[in-house]
Amino acid sequence: MLFYTVMKPLLQVALRVFFRRIEVLHRERLALPGPLLLAANHPNTLMDPLLTAINRRQPVAFLAKSTFFKNPVVRAIMESGNSIPIYRRQDAEAGNGPTTPQQLAAQNEASFGRCYDYLSHGGTIMIFPEGTSVSERRLRPLKTGAARIALGAEARHNFQLGLRVVPIATNYFDPSRFRSDVLLNVAPPIVVADYAALYATDPEAAADQLTDAIREALERRLVITRDAAEDAFVQQIERTFGDHLNPDDDPATLYDNFQLSQTLLQALAWFEQNAPARLVAMRQQLQTYLATLQQHHLTDAGLEGQRRGTIVGLLNLILGAPVWLYGVLNNYLPYILPSMVAQRATKEAEFVAPIMLVVGMITFPLAYTLQAAAVQRWLTHDWRLTALYVLSLPITGFYALSYWNTLAARLERLRALRLFRRAPAVGAELLQQRAALVAQLEDARTAYLART
Repeated sequence: MLFYTVMKPLLQVALRVFFRRIEVLHRERLALPGPLLLAANHPNTLMDPLLTAINRRQPVAFLAKSTFFKNPVVRAIMESGNSIPIYRRQDAEAGNGPTTPQQLAAQNEASFGRCYDYLSHGGTIMIFPEGTSVSERRLRPLKTGAARIALGAEARHNFQLGLRVVPIATNYFDPSRFRSDVLLNVAPPIVVADYAALYATDPEAAADQLTDAIREALERRLVITRDAAEDAFVQQIERTFGDHLNPDDDPATLYDNFQLSQTLLQALAWFEQNAPARLVAMRQQLQTYLATLQQHHLTDAGLEGQRRGTIVGLLNLILGAPVWLYGVLNNYLPYILPSMVAQRATKEAEFVAPIMLVVGMITFPLAYTLQAAAVQRWLTHDWRLTALYVLSLPITGFYALSYWNTLAARLERLRALRLFRRAPAVGAELLQQRAALVAQLEDARTAYLART
């Protein structure tokens, strides 16, 4: 149980540093007493189980693919984290597991037995029924393993165990970016004993029905796009006109953003069926507008907010520059190294964030320790002053990030102002394009809401 005695507190800090906001909707469902089987989507490899683990007080055991257990060091880490291996057919076919169907079945039966024992003692197990992790806003077909484990555990106790399945929909707003947001949308528990009668007559049908119930619960709580093109189009609208489409957005919650994404996807499907020509025209308008912005090295936020800068804001940037510089000098190396390592280590988006998290958990403590030792030896010679210096490192590091975002926004506005001075006709045309798009979106929203 090394994970829960040593690593969990460290990961709680690391994840709350890595993500700007972690929001759990219906947290009380995640706090239900065991036995529980947590069934979640799997877009971001290691991040998905860790986010659930740090938000549940009771220990969670994880079902993980058997290939993680081949390396002795990784196996020791996985076992200390209460992980149970599951043997997949595709791993066996690739030579990474049992070589025959009989061996595969025997190994999985042993793993299922461990799950039954764990659940019998009131434990909590987390499983990812998709079977693979892919960074996309889609839900892949679910395998029946979660349902079969749940039904098998209950059958051992004549369906008197009280086991519940809790689907957890994890929505990332930018999964591979540092200081992004994540929403855990927890569904109502599914009582496994409700499938007892069907299981008695047809266990396979019971597993299929329970799997369908898990899938439906996840689908209602996820942003799901049909393909990459649709996802890109919806995200362009969200990032460009999200504030206009969602004027009542509560900055204290992520759920409004989630609802906006779901509504946009539903509206898109409606227009494809009822007004396809109008949808094509809007796509073309948006692409033309964004291409023109890119041609002039502008952003929509800079164009729309070109006159929002204030003297007070400028003074804050000037007076805050020394603190920003201090924060950058003391934090840049441990900050940039995780990103560099992740870029070199993988091309798969779903592995970027976990690599950055793990490397960052090494670089920041190591850098701060070395810097503190150097300051103590060559500058302060006083542990109290050194302690104040160490305390200043994370504070000024966060300030430097905030300062840079503010500075970048002001620079975007300045570029827009420069364009209006040098080429006022181009600026006026861009504003007209933007106004036309906003009007089109407003009309489309009115039409969609009126007819649905």
